[in-house]
Amino acid sequence: MEKTDMYNSSMVSTSHDVEESWDDEFQQLVQTFPKDKSFTGMNLYFFQGFWCPSIVLKAVISCQKHFQASDSDILIATLPKCGTTWLKALTFSTLYLSQFARENNPLLTYNPHSLVRFIDYDFYLNDTCPDLENCTLYQPRLFSIHLPYASLPTSIKDSNCKIVYLCRNPMNTLISFWSFFSRLRGEGFEPVSLDEAFEMFCQGINEFGPFFDHVLGYWRASQEKSSKILFLQYEDLKEDINSHLKKLAMFLGVPFTEEEEKQGVVEEIAKICSFENMKDLEVNKKGAQTFGYPQETFSGKTKTFVIPREAFFRKAKTGDWSNYLIPSMVERLEKLIQEKLDNSGLTFKLFSKTSKDNEGCMSIGFNL
Repeated sequence: MEKTDMYNSSMVSTSHDVEESWDDEFQQLVQTFPKDKSFTGMNLYFFQGFWCPSIVLKAVISCQKHFQASDSDILIATLPKCGTTWLKALTFSTLYLSQFARENNPLLTYNPHSLVRFIDYDFYLNDTCPDLENCTLYQPRLFSIHLPYASLPTSIKDSNCKIVYLCRNPMNTLISFWSFFSRLRGEGFEPVSLDEAFEMFCQGINEFGPFFDHVLGYWRASQEKSSKILFLQYEDLKEDINSHLKKLAMFLGVPFTEEEEKQGVVEEIAKICSFENMKDLEVNKKGAQTFGYPQETFSGKTKTFVIPREAFFRKAKTGDWSNYLIPSMVERLEKLIQEKLDNSGLTFKLFSKTSKDNEGCMSIGFNL
C-alpha cells in the first residue's frame, strides 16, 4: 500500500445524523458572515477577523471544534505562497532524519504536500471528526495549516506542541500568489490583472489575510512564547540555509550531532530540499497533487481539487517582485509596511532586481 493510501485509510467517517445536523447549523451560521471574492476567483467569508476561503470554511470550524493537539505535535504555519512547500520539505527531512535511510528520503519519491498534510484541507473537509491517531507514518505527528494564530484550535495554543512559522516579504508574496492562482484559474475564468490583485492585497482581501494581521499574529506570539513558536523569514533562509537548518533542528528537539555535521548532513538536507533539486525530481515534474477538498468551478459545481505538482516550483527568487511592480506600487507597499509594522520590532528584507538575489537588500520596518 502506498503511503498516501495509508494516510487516507486512517480517516473514519462520523454518523450520517451528526453530519446532517452540522450541515444545517453551518448553513445558518455562514449567512451571518460578510462575503467577498478574492483575485484568485475564490469566494471568501470574513470569519474571526480573516478572509477564509468558502471551500474550506466548514472544515476550519470543524477543526477548531474537534482537533486535539498532542504535546509532541509539530505544526507548520504559513500564508499561502510564502514558502510552504520548502518548509514542509526542510522540516520533514530534519524531524525524521533518524527514521529513514538518508539515501531513501521519501522526498525523492513523494511531493512534500503528500508527506505533510494540512489539518483542515486534508482531514476535516470530508469528515467532521476524522481519526487522527494513526494519520502519519512517522512520529511525532507533523501537520500544516494556513490559519492565523488567533484562529488556531484551542488545543494547539494550550498544548506544548511546537509551531514553525514562515513568512515572506509582502511584495514577493503578492507576486507569487498572483502568478500561482492566475495559472490555476483555467478556462471559463477571466484573468485578473496585477493592478486588481495589488489593490485587493493592499486591502487585505486575500486567502487567510490580511497579510499583515497574519504575520504579526505569529510574530507577537513568538515573542511571548519563543520555546513554542519559531518565527522564520523566507529571505533569511535563502541567505543562509545551513545555520537556519541547525536552528530548526534545535527547536524541534532533534539537534544535529557533531558527527552528523562533520558528515555533511546539514548540507545534504539543504541540497535535497533545494528548489533546484525538488523541481527536477520526477515526482514533482509530472502528475498532480490532490487535496482533500472540492474546487469551486465557474458553473458553481464542485470537483476534486488538484494542482499540477510542477506549479509549486516557479522561481524561488527573493527579488522577483521588482520585475512586476511599478514604482507607485512599491511606494505604496513600503508605506503600508512601515505603517503596519510600527512598534512591532519586525522588519522585512527587500531585494532589488539589479542585485544577485541576496545582494543590495534593504530592510523595511520599525524597531522603535
